[in-house]
Amino acid sequence: LMALYQDRSRASHDVREIAAAHVTAIEEKVRELQSMRSTLQKLIHACHGDDRPDCPILDDMAGVALSPDKGISAQV
Repeated sequence: LMALYQDRSRASHDVREIAAAHVTAIEEKVRELQSMRSTLQKLIHACHGDDRPDCPILDDMAGVALSPDKGISAQV
């Protein structure tokens, strides 16, 4: 967008289209971050946070399916 500022031959509709595409990309990133936050919150809730070596957070990162008694589905 900044490059278009100095390009006086550009049309404002070009700038608008680029800005709209940026908004769409930002919205997608926000959705991805919200999904990640939700997953992490569920994993934090499933973690005992004690001296045990098992860790649902690390298991999820490694792709290990968590058991239903942990409260997290394999889809997380």
